[in-house]
Amino acid sequence: MNLWHSLKNTSPSPLQIIDDNKWDKKGVRLYIKRDDLLAASKNDPFCGNKWRKLKYNLLSAKEQGIRSILSFGGAYSNHIAALASAGRLLNFKTVGIIRGEAVSNPTLGRAKADGMQLHFIDRTTYRNKDNSDFIKNLHQIFGPCLIIPEGGTNELALKGCADLAKEILTQCPEKSTHIAVACGTGGTLSGIIDGLEGKCFALGVSVLKGNFMTKEVENLSNKYSKQQWANWEMKEEFHHGGYAKKSDKLLQFIDNFHEEHAIQLEPIYTGKLFYALDQLLENGYFARGSIIVAIHTGGLQGILK
Repeated sequence: MNLWHSLKNTSPSPLQIIDDNKWDKKGVRLYIKRDDLLAASKNDPFCGNKWRKLKYNLLSAKEQGIRSILSFGGAYSNHIAALASAGRLLNFKTVGIIRGEAVSNPTLGRAKADGMQLHFIDRTTYRNKDNSDFIKNLHQIFGPCLIIPEGGTNELALKGCADLAKEILTQCPEKSTHIAVACGTGGTLSGIIDGLEGKCFALGVSVLKGNFMTKEVENLSNKYSKQQWANWEMKEEFHHGGYAKKSDKLLQFIDNFHEEHAIQLEPIYTGKLFYALDQLLENGYFARGSIIVAIHTGGLQGILK
């Protein structure tokens, strides 16, 4: 597989309808955009919204002749795992600045196996990740490199996510009313909002505790977008305790969903997204006749060993 060619010419990932009596009774259709299958191999972390967000950053790095990329993330960051995999596949060096004490888990284990140099820093120091002096110090320690923000969220990332929205609008056999995605930094949702250009409603489900994700998306839109859109909403009550936290209800839902539909979810992002959609359906959030496209953003390396 020529991955550089695939980045330049991304083929649409599959769109799969969910056959479920619960949704049928409400008169609502649910499609899954299988961006988890947008990968060089099965369950590779370089897939999903991370593929979309890294795409133009990687192509830009290649054009500039940059051979090393550094970025930031927590211990369960799909972005860190995806960047490490991309580095292995495309033959460039990767460095991950990880928030908090040194830990071991499947996500970081995969990143390390893919050749990423992991550097753990305390949470107080981590808050300086956007500080110019802190960035300058990183260049002194790790040498010349492209530095990508936490979660991969920058202008080029939003461009890739806008492509995803346009792809869904073209691909869906019915006129979709909602496009839904799990949110960690808000970058994917912000790009989707731009790509929709008011043609569909965008729904974000925050995986973090605290009512701040709406503001994060607004800030990203103010920073990168030429136009402000009102056709979106952030749901912030389905975090199950916070980032990387899980509940028995969430885990049971993931197991049931896999048994019923043969689609694996994980508890950090996609499980919370589909749990939220299930609850919103039950609570009458979606009007009869709604067509929902939920994005499976991957992240399965967090549970598959």
